Amino acid sequence: MIQIIPAIDLIDGKCVRLSQGDYTRKKIYNENPLEVAKLFEEFGIKRLHLVDLDGAKLGKITNLGVLETIASKTSLVVDFGGGVKTQEDFSSVLNAGAQFVAVGSVAVKNPEMFAFWIQKFGSEKILLGTDVNNRKLAVSAWLETTQIDVFDFLNAKIKQGISTIFCTDIAKDGMLGGASTELYAQIIDAFPTINLIASGGISSVSDIELVEKIGCTGVIIGKAFYENKIQLSDIKRFI
Repeated sequence: MIQIIPAIDLIDGKCVRLSQGDYTRKKIYNENPLEVAKLFEEFGIKRLHLVDLDGAKLGKITNLGVLETIASKTSLVVDFGGGVKTQEDFSSVLNAGAQFVAVGSVAVKNPEMFAFWIQKFGSEKILLGTDVNNRKLAVSAWLETTQIDVFDFLNAKIKQGISTIFCTDIAKDGMLGGASTELYAQIIDAFPTINLIASGGISSVSDIELVEKIGCTGVIIGKAFYENKIQLSDIKRFI
């Protein structure tokens, strides 16, 4: 059974969504992320994907207080990412109550630091984020596209012990146009032992069914919930 993982994206401590990672295309959905998290929890959701968009853009954690509040006032298993750059950052996220640290840019731009984190904290504490633009990795809140092929990158990180990965196709994110199922199927075919979490573009229950069918173990859903494209009642059988 695929795991449903709602996303709460944070700017200025508020629950927002962007379109294709564009900070100028921001919509505020709730000024109290704890309210949103509790709604998910009350319905039976177990996981939460918490993204510090300020931190991702500025390169330093900015919304740690929101993580602390949600982790202390709900029983949700939370992963948190955005602006995690140092060993101290990684420790502070875990100490604030996250069970996993979502890491993207550092794994690409500072592989030595990433390798150190695996050694010190364990690969099981890392949720590796791969943000993809035409199969090339994007970093720094998607403001920079590299020439690194996602398959080469994943091959290297899996050899280091990483087993759980979420992949976002930037062209799909926030557009409610369906998931990047072809890319996900290719990744699972190339790396059948990983746990791949689909992210971006999910707009209907049929999208969830599609990514489950190709072998994704989880699916991150954001805008579809906030725009009422998917009702919580629609996903009851996945809970």
